[in-house]
Amino acid sequence: MNLTLLKTQADLDDWLRQSSNDQINFVPTMGGLHKGHEALIKTASTFTQNDSSSVLVSIFVNPLQFGVNEDFKKYPRDLVSDCTKAYEAGANAIWAPAFEDVFPGGEDSHFKIQAPLKLKKYLCGSYRKKHFDGVATVVLRLISLVRPKQIFLGEKDWQQLIIIRKLISDLGLSVKVQSIPTIRDEDLLAYSSRNIYLSKEERSKAIALPKILNEASIAFKGNNPIDLEEIKDYLESNDLSVEYVEAVDVKNLTPVNIHKSTISLLAAAVHCGNTRLLDHTLLMKRKPIVAIDGPAGAGKSTVTKIFAKKLGLIYLDTGAMYRAVTWLIQQESINCEDVEILKKALNNLKLDIRLSNKGNQEVILNGKNITDKIRSPKVTSQVSQIAAISSVREKLTKQQKQIGLKGGLVAEGRDIGTTVFPNAELKVFLTASTKERAKRRAEDMKNQGFNQPSLIALENQIKERDRLDSTREIAPLSQAKDAKELITDGMSIEEVIESLIYMFKEEIPEEVWPTKSWQSL
Repeated sequence: MNLTLLKTQADLDDWLRQSSNDQINFVPTMGGLHKGHEALIKTASTFTQNDSSSVLVSIFVNPLQFGVNEDFKKYPRDLVSDCTKAYEAGANAIWAPAFEDVFPGGEDSHFKIQAPLKLKKYLCGSYRKKHFDGVATVVLRLISLVRPKQIFLGEKDWQQLIIIRKLISDLGLSVKVQSIPTIRDEDLLAYSSRNIYLSKEERSKAIALPKILNEASIAFKGNNPIDLEEIKDYLESNDLSVEYVEAVDVKNLTPVNIHKSTISLLAAAVHCGNTRLLDHTLLMKRKPIVAIDGPAGAGKSTVTKIFAKKLGLIYLDTGAMYRAVTWLIQQESINCEDVEILKKALNNLKLDIRLSNKGNQEVILNGKNITDKIRSPKVTSQVSQIAAISSVREKLTKQQKQIGLKGGLVAEGRDIGTTVFPNAELKVFLTASTKERAKRRAEDMKNQGFNQPSLIALENQIKERDRLDSTREIAPLSQAKDAKELITDGMSIEEVIESLIYMFKEEIPEEVWPTKSWQSL
């Protein structure tokens, strides 16, 4: 691989023309590259392995995001070192423009962005008044010049990440934001270009910041109270000047009561000598929950299983639970209008959803494996009516909520985000057209050896089931107000899963994903 150094706008334009068939994975930096930047570049390069993408790294010290008396002039600049590190990490090109190349005619010749007040009112935004306006302005400008497929950012600057995501979402830009967790040195200090300012003595004091945040996270997992004032006192006792220690919502960045929130961001900024240090940790009462709702035949079960496995989450197929009860009622010819008989059957119900040794879901009812039996057309034709019975709903909803107490699961069904797990961190309403769902249902029936009705008949069945699910009095099928809709027509299974993972990353910082630290929760 040859690394190309681009210095002017003309250089960039020429390179982009030569890469016209490529998708650009863009890593914007201000230089002073360290292992955190290298991790971003390496991550960006992994997205190039199966397509014709290229990794472009920009090095531009943006004066718009520096305040009065901040370190713009002395900010680390070593282009040769940066190029070497970027090349070794997997970059195809580095763009190191002058200010005039990014803002021809000067900054007053271009539109400037104001970050939403709500997102910059607390944390760094309350101390660096114009900082995030400058960040948003330059990021938008860089994106307009580079036109990347994806942009890669670190979670260390969490407030910045949230603001840039909001910028791209609000403007409808066709670029994805990919993030990676905070990268730390052996002493747990988060990598930062400004760390080179620290003397050896200051460095020994600086590690008090990640130390106390880590201790707070551990204490929170043990249900111990967290006192922000005590954290401030500890930092100051280590000769760190505290700018702020705040607990905020991870998405809205507004103050929260950490003991009433399932997940919150505990963030701090301190000054060690003349060096400003920034760090955070996540406080979680339980592992995250993903609620995926949607109509029958939308493909929820298929993609949810794979999605859960990829993220190391438990898969909870609530639809299978209702199918199991339906199968039992049919097998034992239970009259659902006989309240006492139905109540007895439910009280004696022993239902278990588990994974086989091969990783496949199994449904065990009263000691019997009925995994294949519950997918029959006979069960399908009656499951909506059975699921609408209040005693059935109450029994299974209670069991599902019990399973979800510790979190760390993906649940799919009809009312997961509205009734079962209304506090789920991510809610998705996954759907498809009736025509698409009929085609999928026919394929499923063929693979399972069942006779296949015509597509028109299947469409009519699906429409009727939608009507029954949506109009029942108890827990009707509906999209939660805060759910993200995903219409899967024309999408492959892999594309749907990729979309779900991207949604998950927008809600849950990667540093607390299963492969990172969930094992200790």
